[in-house]
Amino acid sequence: MTKHRCGWCLGDPIYEAYHDEEWGVPLHDERLLFEFLILETFQAGLSWITVLKKRDNFRRAFDNFDYHLVAQYDQHKIDTLL
Repeated sequence: MTKHRCGWCLGDPIYEAYHDEEWGVPLHDERLLFEFLILETFQAGLSWITVLKKRDNFRRAFDNFDYHLVAQYDQHKIDTLL
């Protein structure tokens, strides 16, 4: 069976996986919603593919997007992230 993909994702495996598995799929998991909130925030001024390629780095930086942990970040952790 041939996959039908939008033109904007063609040519990059990360983009194609995002298109096929995540784009347009409703989210109900709070951690995933927080992850996309953070990723969308970092997209300002960047292309979405750039953010997707750095996604694993964001996961490490933000404790796998555990918003309970992020909410407890102290000034030292914030400064480290900056």
